Amino acid sequence: MTLSFRHRLKEGRPLMGALLQIPLPEVAEIYATAGYDWLFLDLEHSPMEARQALDILVAVDTRVPCVVRVPWNDEAHIKKALDIGATGIIVPLVNNAEDARLAVGRCKYPPQGVRSVGITRAQRFDLDFDDYMRRANDEVAVIVQIEHVEAARNIDAILDVPGIDGVFVGPFDLSGSMDKPGKINDPEVQQAIRDIIRACEKRDIARCIYAHTPAHAKTYLEQGYRVIGLCTDYITLARAAVAALKEVRG
Repeated sequence: MTLSFRHRLKEGRPLMGALLQIPLPEVAEIYATAGYDWLFLDLEHSPMEARQALDILVAVDTRVPCVVRVPWNDEAHIKKALDIGATGIIVPLVNNAEDARLAVGRCKYPPQGVRSVGITRAQRFDLDFDDYMRRANDEVAVIVQIEHVEAARNIDAILDVPGIDGVFVGPFDLSGSMDKPGKINDPEVQQAIRDIIRACEKRDIARCIYAHTPAHAKTYLEQGYRVIGLCTDYITLARAAVAALKEVRG
């Protein structure tokens, strides 16, 4: 860990991130060079594994903070992502207060949590061990993903759990759990998203969301979200490929 995403969340300024699913450090380097504020490394819905996430973390190092979405709310996945140097963890499918407590505890060293002590890249292979151990609980961002109608109904209980720094809304899964799969602009889905924002604002918890298009990103910023995961690298590449071909063919 070299940059504190948690501290940036608390600043409250808009942070534009890229959601990375292509497991190549060169892709991450492109986004870092382009000026994105943070990178979202997706180990849940992509072929990316911890070894490839490590390569990306090494490639961008101190240039931009990298947050890892683990495959599940699981101690083994969380501690591995932190030990390779993630500056924040996004935990999927947090639906109730107990899920949230487990997520926070697995991200924090005792006495605040149950994270075990490894000595690897995050600790600079023992060269930065003492300093890292002093800073980690204060600097690692814990972000819970709200992506199910059950979580939306339990949002107040979830956010009352100490140690949550941000909420990341997954509009597509949320719409599916409301029997409206993919209909992220549906009024009921949008109302649920607005309700989540209000619950976060009451507690000064960072509001984060996936934006499928730049237009969605602008709308979410207007609604009060401050941390945006702007599309995925795969989708951005696919759209650019289609657009280039259409331009050439007229």
